[in-house]
Amino acid sequence: MAVHAPLGVRMKTKEKHDEPAGKPATGHFASRWIGYRPEIKVLDCTVRDGGLMNDHQFDDAFVRSVYRACVEGGVDYMEVGYKSSRRIYAPAEHGPWKYTSEDALREIVGDNETPLKLSVMADAERTDYHEDILPRDQSVIDMVRVASYIHQIPTALDMVKDAHDKGYETTVNIMAISTVAERELDEALEVLANSAADAIYLVDSFGALYSEQIQYLTRKYLSYAKPTGKEVGIHTHNNQQLAYANTIEAIIMGANMLDAAMAGLGRGAGNCPLELLISFLHNPKFELRPILQCIQEHVEPLRAQLRWGFDIPYMITGVLNQHPRTAIKFIAGENRRDIVAFYDMIYDEY
Repeated sequence: MAVHAPLGVRMKTKEKHDEPAGKPATGHFASRWIGYRPEIKVLDCTVRDGGLMNDHQFDDAFVRSVYRACVEGGVDYMEVGYKSSRRIYAPAEHGPWKYTSEDALREIVGDNETPLKLSVMADAERTDYHEDILPRDQSVIDMVRVASYIHQIPTALDMVKDAHDKGYETTVNIMAISTVAERELDEALEVLANSAADAIYLVDSFGALYSEQIQYLTRKYLSYAKPTGKEVGIHTHNNQQLAYANTIEAIIMGANMLDAAMAGLGRGAGNCPLELLISFLHNPKFELRPILQCIQEHVEPLRAQLRWGFDIPYMITGVLNQHPRTAIKFIAGENRRDIVAFYDMIYDEY
């Protein structure tokens, strides 16, 4: 599959032993060139998105293990949590990665003297960003990503300007894009293309989109972003088992900022699995083994407790383009096996 590759890297292949001596192998895998785009950046959102399944109660050992795996695996960014308002979200009800204080973060990364960049997410209208986001020269954080629903774009513009003026890399992530009217999306993309954001993210919050829609939307985002020098990002959810496939579609179209999580750990059905994504990219800077070791030792042991990943209730909300909160509540309940009753309830509301 061609991925608009200006540069290539040779993939190690097995020899074909049935070729005559002295004759170059002619099999499908011989001398195969796999393209990659060096401008592609991968962001690990395991702790941030996974925290939506346990109120951000990850302990330091877990976060430190994900951090080390990202460093050793050559990942470009690690999103360590949210910058949420303590006035809106009571600290007694949430773990430290709901707020990502500088002190808590430095307990994990020190001064982060590594190539890995650190990111936080700030929800529009739910963040005291003027106070809680420090100037860049006082923080170990590199990038602030503003998450905004379409009606919150004016607030998002102010937030991203504030972060940019403080010295951070910035993105705006338009949430629940599968519910947005096209005219509203065009208007939002036009103003964001002329904002302080470095990238604009296409976010399939409900895991409702199919490949044709991803293709169309990525092209649309690029048509606004590229003329003003901005990148396009993709963040997918796995309600219909399409998170990885849809991420690949966005890559093919030209998206260069890619979100993924270890073993797909994320809200509800979870995200594009990081281990699949970096294997697909074939960039020699990525190392799969540290990612797999972290998954084996730290992520998978949480599966029974957190219950993320594809499940039929998540499929139902994805197919019907609904927020997964009802499926999350259903799966945690006593009648979680009565999927027909869940379907009838959701379909009646739909």
